[in-house]
Amino acid sequence: MTRLARHGAALLGAGLWNWHPLPGGDVAQVLLVYLNDGRRVVVKHGPDPVAEAAMLRALGQTGAPVPDVLAVDEDALVLQYLPADGRLSRCWDDLARVLSRVRSGRPDRDNARYGWSADYAFGSVTVRNDWTATWPDFWARQRIGVHLAHVPIDLAHQLENLMRRLPDLLPATPAPCLLHGDLWGGNVLVSGQHVTGLIDPCCYYGHAEVDLATPGVFSQPPAGFYARHGGLERGYEVRFAIYRLWTALVHLRLFGETYRPMVAQYLNDAGM
Repeated sequence: MTRLARHGAALLGAGLWNWHPLPGGDVAQVLLVYLNDGRRVVVKHGPDPVAEAAMLRALGQTGAPVPDVLAVDEDALVLQYLPADGRLSRCWDDLARVLSRVRSGRPDRDNARYGWSADYAFGSVTVRNDWTATWPDFWARQRIGVHLAHVPIDLAHQLENLMRRLPDLLPATPAPCLLHGDLWGGNVLVSGQHVTGLIDPCCYYGHAEVDLATPGVFSQPPAGFYARHGGLERGYEVRFAIYRLWTALVHLRLFGETYRPMVAQYLNDAGM
């Protein structure tokens, strides 16, 4: 980690004074680095720092709060340090406001529907983002089908059954909007009653409900959080389960059988 700290400092043309690891870091090294010129910065090494920088910039262009990208190369991403001394439980209203900004982002290409300009990864788990014309097809191929070869055979059969049913469970062509893509509570920095930054994005263009569903994987957003977005449309329970299933499958592959009950619960909630 000292090598990473020194490399981050060098990218800014500064000397290293001190560093310590930040919470998280399950699939990436993340450090708070103190520079000789008195600055504090965050230095991160992940699967693709350049891609992550592009995602943060895309989020920032919507007006959503994100850390400034100070420097980046193939080995490290250097970010602005943002305060994170608050609790998400006090900031749901502000997160709703921030998500309204994020979802204003639209694909640049006239013919683009659902996807992103490149694939991404969480550690060893590849996140496929090929452009797809319909939303059920995108979710079937890029968010569920990619896991079939990496899970037990009985679970793979359940996932295949769900994939066949997706055209009846998901909207065919919802307006594609920018998604953070991995918006659980640990990726929302808060201080006081305000969101100071969204971090660790896994961006793509898709159905806005994905970013509404994901915060409920490890937290319990209040009703007011959804009301700020105009409320929830009929059938959201099944769609939320399908969207949260992807997060559970990623965790299953990264961290093992501890997450099998979560996968089973979301499959059950989706009617499988």
